[in-house]
Amino acid sequence: MHKSITSTQNPYIKQLIQLKDKSRERKKTGQFLLEGKRELSLAIKGGYTIETLLFFPDLFSESEAKAMRHYNVEIIEISKEVFQKLAHRGTTEGVIAVGKTKEHTLEGLKLSSKNPLILVAEAPEKPGNVGALLRTADAAKVDSVIIANPKSDIYNPNIIRSSVGCVFTTEIGVASTEEVIAFLQKYSFNIYAAILQESQPYHEQDYTLPTAIVVGTEATGLTQEWREAATQNISIPMQGVIDSMNVSVAAGILIFEAKRQRDFK
Repeated sequence: MHKSITSTQNPYIKQLIQLKDKSRERKKTGQFLLEGKRELSLAIKGGYTIETLLFFPDLFSESEAKAMRHYNVEIIEISKEVFQKLAHRGTTEGVIAVGKTKEHTLEGLKLSSKNPLILVAEAPEKPGNVGALLRTADAAKVDSVIIANPKSDIYNPNIIRSSVGCVFTTEIGVASTEEVIAFLQKYSFNIYAAILQESQPYHEQDYTLPTAIVVGTEATGLTQEWREAATQNISIPMQGVIDSMNVSVAAGILIFEAKRQRDFK
């Protein structure tokens, strides 16, 4: 038998709402909420520990929920009201889970190749942009994404949602800009920083050695430290009226050029 919770005033449900809404609560407990079948399966694939599964039986069958017992997960049936209170988006398939966060240290990164390609994003402000960067990184199968000077924790529901679960299957490091630069220099990465000043066109560079492509925010760009640390500043020649583009689009252009060079080396 599994437990059942029907009241939104239940203390455990109130605790989960805090977990959904507050970064501080996620850091304190080392837990986060995720929702949706695809996100759940990607979290399991990414080696995350799922502690509790909450399901609304009209949308997620009891047999699907029971199958999760295989992972030693507590199963709780919830009412429509509880589900709507916990769900971050309207079209979720009736399943919400509580997972354990991971440590995202730089030294803990598992770089799968001997010639790594890394994407670094400095202080991305919008969770939607972080999610889009993670999707781009997944599409290009980069070795790792590093967030320097993060503005929000990576278990923010908007990041999980906009990454469509890629947050769980990507090797992610989080640290200060200073620590990221020291890490890249320690392992002899070529650093290509997307900065307009003293830059060269991105497609004229060689990305076939261990490479870090670094992007900043659209509003303020990269900090001075990256200018000083970069092997080369790079830019995407703009042909229209405006002089910047969405950070995840820019990252996609740069990463796929690096992939193209590596594939045809």
